[in-house]
Amino acid sequence: MLRIVGSVLLLTVVIVALAVTIVPRFLDRIYYRGPATGHFDGARFANPDNDADTQQIQPAGGGRAGFFWRYFTGSDGRPAWPSSVTVRPTAPPARVEGERMVVTWVGHASVLIQTQGLNILTDPVWAEKAGPLGTGPRRVAAPGIAFDALPRIDLVLVSHDHYDHLDKATLKRLWQRDRPRIVTSLGNDSVIGQTSAAATALDWGQRVAIKPGVSVSVTRNHHWGSRWFTDRNRALWSSFVVTLPGGNVFFAGDTGMGDGQWPVEAAALGPVRLALIPIGAFRFVDRQMESGSHIGPVDAVEVYRRLGAAHAIPIHWGTFRLSFEGYDTPPKLLAAAMRCTGQTGFAPVAIGRPTQIAAYAPPARGAPMSRAALLKCLDTPAVRALR
Repeated sequence: MLRIVGSVLLLTVVIVALAVTIVPRFLDRIYYRGPATGHFDGARFANPDNDADTQQIQPAGGGRAGFFWRYFTGSDGRPAWPSSVTVRPTAPPARVEGERMVVTWVGHASVLIQTQGLNILTDPVWAEKAGPLGTGPRRVAAPGIAFDALPRIDLVLVSHDHYDHLDKATLKRLWQRDRPRIVTSLGNDSVIGQTSAAATALDWGQRVAIKPGVSVSVTRNHHWGSRWFTDRNRALWSSFVVTLPGGNVFFAGDTGMGDGQWPVEAAALGPVRLALIPIGAFRFVDRQMESGSHIGPVDAVEVYRRLGAAHAIPIHWGTFRLSFEGYDTPPKLLAAAMRCTGQTGFAPVAIGRPTQIAAYAPPARGAPMSRAALLKCLDTPAVRALR
């Protein structure tokens, strides 16, 4: 009996030792190999403008583990969200020719852009849940376009490897059906390649031609990447500028403010006709206005100004519940911030509703407002009541 017990204990020790050695390596992934740069140390990517603010979620006391426990058990005092919202899906046209531009928000960061005879899709996610192995937040808004109603897709932009932006099942379906050109940032092509789809992966500042007069530039933003616990920042995150006749399209992807110079860098590539800017998942404690990885409406209106964009559509809200704010807090706070700054042209659209984007005209922008002045303007009973 003692020998049996001893053998079991020895086997247990061996299994634990092997698990400690093997499991972290198994969970880790090497998505990219290349020379070191100002934002890649040879193993992992980083934000050169200060990576510290994206290293942790800002919990409401009790540390990171306590935050996740309260979040997943619904005991963090967050405001209630609807279990579902009404969406009237659309059936887009097969093509939109010339400089006419029609844009349909599918939900979260998924947007269909139709112009110049091209069908462009950003961060396509048709999954019911945004997480690994069928877990994660469940969508409260159905896709604004049924997958089978999508026109033939020519170009797909994938900003980074988080599950609410890179959905392998959706990418696999798109690849099998349409063989689109997929453009992403370094390392994400490895994740996308697991679906047998091919992607063009570029570093910040690099560009690829799509057809005469149309190109995609991969541009900087401020975020991080991971699909497992130990593969953090193995792949790069990015925004994009699609250069088009009649004015460019800027897709911010998923981003915090960082140094705030990345929209200026994108604007230097040409006039921005349309910007897709995130406004949600910015509040992890009550009254918070941003997190290191996500801008909220307060910073989104400044991003809009720095881009010099003629028009903008807010994205990354109202589809998956990722943080503390109420369901409709992002658009209400955006409207208040736009009133304070005196800007126009940046307002929500309904999921599934085709929106025609007017031709580019230089926007009239007043004097910039400091963040402190904007927060003071927003210090009203109506804004303070937003959860």
